Amino acid sequence: MAKNTQPVLKRCRTLGVSPAAMGYNKESNRNPGGKRRTKKSEYGMQLTEKQKVKFVYGILEKQFHTLYEKAERMGGNTGENLLSLVERRLDNVVYRLGFAATRREARQLVNHGHYTVNGKAVNIPSYQVSLNDVIAVSEKSSSNNRFKKLKEDDAFVAAPKWLDRDKNTLTGKVIALPARDDIDFEIAENLIVELYSR
Repeated sequence: MAKNTQPVLKRCRTLGVSPAAMGYNKESNRNPGGKRRTKKSEYGMQLTEKQKVKFVYGILEKQFHTLYEKAERMGGNTGENLLSLVERRLDNVVYRLGFAATRREARQLVNHGHYTVNGKAVNIPSYQVSLNDVIAVSEKSSSNNRFKKLKEDDAFVAAPKWLDRDKNTLTGKVIALPARDDIDFEIAENLIVELYSR
């Protein structure tokens, strides 16, 4: 299975993404590096926006293109549909519920089978959650020290408004589909649509 092994903070700097969007401390990006070329071509800007979304959500090109085609078929604004689809990935939902410190950690925890969706074990990070789905830490994993600490942790992150979370039982429910303003980093999705429409 292919995976991205690039240094996270270096990639954040290149793409202009705040390390906080990746789940890292904002102070981690103290060394901004040398001067960069400021003027980019139109294609360069479109490509950067696409790479930014792929990097933040940890999606490779083939899967991202499949999501774009699905978003195009959905009707309505293709860019917003695409962002809604990537936001509804199970690994991202686990991260947004605060059950993992970063999206990369969330993907690994999902792969190892620590979560259930509607009571069924799911170990596919790209699994698309739907309205009224209940995501929970599996019974077997809830006795794990890592998840016990989550219940006791006071610095629990705030879940977005489209998710409802119960800290005591380590469960979350999808109460609405994510909207454009629920995205936690800056992105110009229209540039991605323009890139794929070429």
